[in-house]
Amino acid sequence: QVQLVESGGGLVQPGGSLRLSCAASGFTVDHYALAWFRQAPGKEREGVSCITSIGNTYYADSVKGRFTISRDNAKNTVYLQMNSLKPEDTAVYYCAQRLFCSDYKYTAGVRYWGQGTQVTVSS
Repeated sequence: QVQLVESGGGLVQPGGSLRLSCAASGFTVDHYALAWFRQAPGKEREGVSCITSIGNTYYADSVKGRFTISRDNAKNTVYLQMNSLKPEDTAVYYCAQRLFCSDYKYTAGVRYWGQGTQVTVSS
């Protein structure tokens, strides 16, 4: 069965970095689009980045230039490198499988979700 397991979250000071990992099983990551979403308390879940099956990448304006999505096909894992973190990046981050990155900012079209990992940016 399909599973997505996130890891790498934690507490970091403003300006710091974290790398999130999403280990996939039950499918091959380069056959699907994989997206990262986040949900802050009291807010809707929003897509922040997506990578297509052929490696094209997309970023929300709020993270462009600071976050990088990548994929290791040998490890069947997708990553989100987050640099220059801000307090407003604080959220639970989720990995998601979808067929395409079109409309990646929205939850519609997501086929499977991971369980999420907490990222807290605070001094």
